[in-house]
Amino acid sequence: MTFSSFLTRRRGVAAALAVLGALAVAAWASVDGEPATAKAPAAEPAESARPSLAVEVTTPRPGSWARTLNANGSVAAWEEAAIGAEAAGLRVVEVRAQVGDVVRRGQVLARLSADTVRAALGQTRAALAEAQATLAEAQANAQRARQLESSGAISAQQINQYLTAEQTARARVQAQQAALRSEEVRLSQTRIVAPHDGVISGRQAAVGAIAQPGQELFRMIRQGRLEWRAEVTEAELAQLRPGLPAVLTTPEGGRVTGTVRSIAPTIDAQTRNGLVYVDLPADPRVRAGMFARGEFSLGETPALTLPQSAVLLRDGFHYVLQVDPKDRVSLNKVSTGRRLGDRIEVLGGVTPQSRIVASGGSFLSDGDSVRVVGSPAGVTAAAATTGAHHAPLPAAGATKESHGQL
Repeated sequence: MTFSSFLTRRRGVAAALAVLGALAVAAWASVDGEPATAKAPAAEPAESARPSLAVEVTTPRPGSWARTLNANGSVAAWEEAAIGAEAAGLRVVEVRAQVGDVVRRGQVLARLSADTVRAALGQTRAALAEAQATLAEAQANAQRARQLESSGAISAQQINQYLTAEQTARARVQAQQAALRSEEVRLSQTRIVAPHDGVISGRQAAVGAIAQPGQELFRMIRQGRLEWRAEVTEAELAQLRPGLPAVLTTPEGGRVTGTVRSIAPTIDAQTRNGLVYVDLPADPRVRAGMFARGEFSLGETPALTLPQSAVLLRDGFHYVLQVDPKDRVSLNKVSTGRRLGDRIEVLGGVTPQSRIVASGGSFLSDGDSVRVVGSPAGVTAAAATTGAHHAPLPAAGATKESHGQL
């Protein structure tokens, strides 16, 4: 075989292979549904739409809220009375009152031994009777001396003696009468009685003990009246006045309503707090010595409120997500105030016409697109025209939807 024939055969094989390749490409294009020559490179897919949240919106609700001032303090007796013995050296023979007893004025709380006092009282009565008899004799002698004074039957000296004896006898009678009253008082002091209506808050009296003058046997809360002594800062003290209502919260969660009676005229130099005295009604849940929290009612003020679920806390600040007419949210910083139930007062950053995401805001970011469900337009129109109180739209769980290929 010559070299030229070898080249000719090589060219024929290459041509055959090219034909077979073209046929294979045509067959693949026919299976794919498009001619191979017409198929162009695929275009870049359009960017999928960003997923959005289906949310409900609400508008700030105008209204009037009670303005309160919170304080802490202790419950104490309005006034306590110390009840002690006045007689000295007498033994306690009976105790009739215990701690917690409600007593009336004049009620016997304890008795002291009265044997020695009764004996002294009898002796004084006898001495008084003797002095009265002496006075009667002296009065008779003085009367006769006055009758004989003009006749000269007796001397002037004797007359003076009879008159002096009469005055002396009268003075002795008065002295014995005073001694008798003293013994009667001492006898009455053997009965320890309640000086006022009230509740016994302490008892030191014990049977067999020797009572001493000034020794405290009982302690009593006068009239059973208690008061709450609230500590208020000097800046807040000027907002209070007598007659304001105050609601006390007991440790078990009960609420007792009292009235401000008076405000202390001085401020503690160390704490810079002043005391406010609040009269409390009789209530078994309130006891002297207990610690309690409370609040003073200062009247009502206008308030713009939102559901607490609509206010977000981020980095120590409060924010709301406001929806614009294009259904995009913007993160607005707001200042908040009082809280009542599930609502919070918004002091600034929104208007009554603002559309605010009611819930699910933690899943959103500034500039996100949302799909508003419900009828926020009607709520906004009503808020703009009437300014009436509107109930917040029910909070719906935010569900993420996808627009386009994810």
